[in-house]
Amino acid sequence: MMKKLLIVACAMFGFGFAMVPFYKKLCEVTGLNNIIKPDTVTNTQVDATRTLTMEFDVNVRSDLPWSFRPLEPRVTFHPGELVNVEFEVRNNSDRVVTGQAIPSFGPQLVGRHMRKLDCFCFTQQTLAPGEVRQMPVVFVVEPSLPQDVNTVTLSYTFFEVEGKSGKDS
Repeated sequence: MMKKLLIVACAMFGFGFAMVPFYKKLCEVTGLNNIIKPDTVTNTQVDATRTLTMEFDVNVRSDLPWSFRPLEPRVTFHPGELVNVEFEVRNNSDRVVTGQAIPSFGPQLVGRHMRKLDCFCFTQQTLAPGEVRQMPVVFVVEPSLPQDVNTVTLSYTFFEVEGKSGKDS
């Protein structure tokens, strides 16, 4: 029985270890957790012959008592250009609330060509009652984005982090 349990444990560990490259590839394809350092972005060529428009969409889920909006509803830029946008979040409740933003792209293939250097979505946000916070997103869309894509939608959905409502803080 011990040999069987040991074999099962080793097989489970091996399976989990084998899933790491698959998970990395899945994240690369979807654009999730796609962080690169600024020194790799400095070599990006700006394609001044092409202009992209990025529109922002924001949602708040799980009865989160926040108002959340981009300071600019859309920005226009060239592929390869460093873009800095700001979002504003406000806690409309009388309690401390923690939330996490999840990004998504439209069309979905943009995730493979967008490199976020700084984003509030990388960390959980804890806001005091009535607190207002400006949060940056700094990114580059690579010039290798297909030519037929001219408008991109970046959507953020904020979810409340379970167990972090401020009661135990």
